[in-house]
Amino acid sequence: MPKVLILAGGLGTRLSEETTLKPKPMVEIGGKPILWHIMSMYSAFGFNEFVILCGYKGHVIKEYFSNYYLHQNDLTIDLKNNTIEYFNNVAENWKITLIDTGQHTMTGGRIKKALPYINNETFLLTYGDGVSDTNIRKTYEFHQKHEKKITVTAIQPEARYGILDIENETDVKGFLEKPKGEAGWINGGFFVCEPSVIDYIADDTTIFEREPMQKLVADGQMKTYKHDGFWQCMDTMRDKTKLQELWDSGDAPWIKK
Repeated sequence: MPKVLILAGGLGTRLSEETTLKPKPMVEIGGKPILWHIMSMYSAFGFNEFVILCGYKGHVIKEYFSNYYLHQNDLTIDLKNNTIEYFNNVAENWKITLIDTGQHTMTGGRIKKALPYINNETFLLTYGDGVSDTNIRKTYEFHQKHEKKITVTAIQPEARYGILDIENETDVKGFLEKPKGEAGWINGGFFVCEPSVIDYIADDTTIFEREPMQKLVADGQMKTYKHDGFWQCMDTMRDKTKLQELWDSGDAPWIKK
């Protein structure tokens, strides 16, 4: 199965209330980092090998996973004999590689630094701040069929504000509260890539969403998989609150039952 690259190195400035002491992917929803939720999404479709592209406060992510088994299980510590006996044996079936890609490296540069870890194979790619109920396996299968270099999942976000239907300059004929799709299709952040997309990345200063993706489009090497279901990124505290409310409701759409 292909590996999943997760961009987890940004500063998360619009979540500064949370990101002063930890990186954005470690901001918690329901007591678990959003990074864990994203990995659970992929794992539900059988993708269990991850390459986490760390940057800002990446040591927090490394410490979380290096101590994961310790925190998930009951244990007995024998100080005299310097031994630990674990009970429960609770842990996900994940293999995780954590790479320090630099605090100020742009998204393209982070991806390029993962080249030694993907074994020249197709890989999946996403950001460390968004969840969805998109069918990742179908996206991967779609990518395999069209033989292009990259597939991007397209989503239609809910408008942030209501829309007025105005006629004759001033007459209001209707009102739609936060209609979905008014902004059109946008990059939903769930990619399937051939390793050759890394050839489009120059160096650490390259922003993947600009020159590389624009060149891939110009070369006719990009396809899109449309997803019209749930999608939510965590850019602001308002977004975090919304995700927490969905989790608390017991019906978080991104969690496979």
